[in-house]
Amino acid sequence: MSDEATSDAERKMQFLYGLRSKGVMDQRVLTAMEKVDRGAFITGTFAGRAYDDMPLPIACGQTISQPSVVGLMTQALDVQPRNKVLEVGTGSGYQAAVLSHLARRVYSIDRHARLTRPVRKLFQDLDIHNVTVVTGDGSHGLPEQAPFDRILVTAAAEDPPGPLLAQLREGGIMVVPVGQSDAVQSLIKVTKTPQGFDYEELMPVRFVPLLEGLGQD
Repeated sequence: MSDEATSDAERKMQFLYGLRSKGVMDQRVLTAMEKVDRGAFITGTFAGRAYDDMPLPIACGQTISQPSVVGLMTQALDVQPRNKVLEVGTGSGYQAAVLSHLARRVYSIDRHARLTRPVRKLFQDLDIHNVTVVTGDGSHGLPEQAPFDRILVTAAAEDPPGPLLAQLREGGIMVVPVGQSDAVQSLIKVTKTPQGFDYEELMPVRFVPLLEGLGQD
């Protein structure tokens, strides 16, 4: 085995060990994250930090979340093989790529065409065909494709958004960062029951705010 292959294998082992050490224990999630090369979603100045457990800046003032947070959010979402998933906030496309290995169908929406255009091409190059990337106002969800079994929001709202809750199937789960400032946010797991919604607070997080309207691209 070449030194390069050895270093790649070691890097992958360290990456997965880091995820486990932060609490990502779901084997399906770990396998999905092992299949998705985060380096493919980071270009330019920060490409060398792709395998570090840290958020990194991308275009349009957005970020790619740190892998452990992606893992913990995905684990909390409890995606099943037949599920239809909505992701609000495509960003780099990394989270949607992870979801593509867990769900039947993923719809990912972002307000910035400058982000969605390259992600569509990247998914073609990576042979990912069960993700539909949409440019639109994610705060309103994607009513024409509702209801969804799972909804993942990768931007922080003051409260779990009503339009998104309305698009969740009974028995469905939404994972969303909630908080009024970028300093104080909690990751919330919402489960839709016949009686209404159950809320579970998971952990403190920091995400960019969920904004209405389209980006100025």
